[in-house]
Amino acid sequence: MTVYVGRFAPSPTGPLHLGSLVTALARWLDARSAGGQWLVRIEDLDPPRERPGAADTILRQLESCGLYWDRAVVAQSTRAAQYRQTLDRLERGGWSYWCGCSRKEIADSATRFGRAGEPAVAQARALAYPGTCRAGLAPGRSRRALRLRTLAEPIRFVDRLQGEIAQSVEREVGDFVLLRADGRFAYQLAVVVDDAAQQITDVVRGADLLDSTARQIHLQRLLGLPTPRYLHLPVVTNASGEKLSKQTHAPDARPADLARALRFLGLRPPQRLAGAELLAWARQEWSVAKLPRTPALPAPAGAG
Repeated sequence: MTVYVGRFAPSPTGPLHLGSLVTALARWLDARSAGGQWLVRIEDLDPPRERPGAADTILRQLESCGLYWDRAVVAQSTRAAQYRQTLDRLERGGWSYWCGCSRKEIADSATRFGRAGEPAVAQARALAYPGTCRAGLAPGRSRRALRLRTLAEPIRFVDRLQGEIAQSVEREVGDFVLLRADGRFAYQLAVVVDDAAQQITDVVRGADLLDSTARQIHLQRLLGLPTPRYLHLPVVTNASGEKLSKQTHAPDARPADLARALRFLGLRPPQRLAGAELLAWARQEWSVAKLPRTPALPAPAGAG
């Protein structure tokens, strides 16, 4: 029998807010209700966006809410050698190539593919990278980013909440970046390598990352890695319908927000419970069947 291993992987761009507490709590509950392990990984691959001390603040917030992890915390900034080895492996297999296109050039090419009057989904697909450099860099072009070759055949998977999903990565996304123009490793590469290294069996995250899943499965298949089960939660939004974030001035999460987070996840905690008793109750009550299926929901009212 496979042991459940889940993870919470925040970026240290600031303290946890209600939206990130909801996803951390859902991941913790899913792991604990299955008798599994829950890990914490710090995704610190984008220094310009990170804030000094944010990682320690996040860990203290998790502890204050009673969400304790089972192994040592892993920081992605310490894993460059593993990412480089994976890039070398993909290059040897002929799956990666260098791209010389700037963001503006890609946007201009995408604009030419779009047609007025198309529905929003079709317009979004028109933004897929058109494969300009697939056959090799044009004379005089310098290397900017390393991309992964994709396939037109749809990648299908069953999300535990959202149901059956199918996406042709080649048509809807295009060959995606593994190594950025600034020399930093891309999220899609790092998360696949680290999930495999930590033997993650279940990924629980926001529905805003649902579009990344087919790309990650494509990478897993190329590398011969197992594919975890996926569960994509509704995204917590503010009154204006914007995803809660530091950019939208979301307040820092506190232990008192646990009840609010549980209500967002479809549970109805008794008012008399708090702290460890509240979490123990939630472990017994946790069920994916109780989760709302909509991609986004406003933050629940009340201080809990």
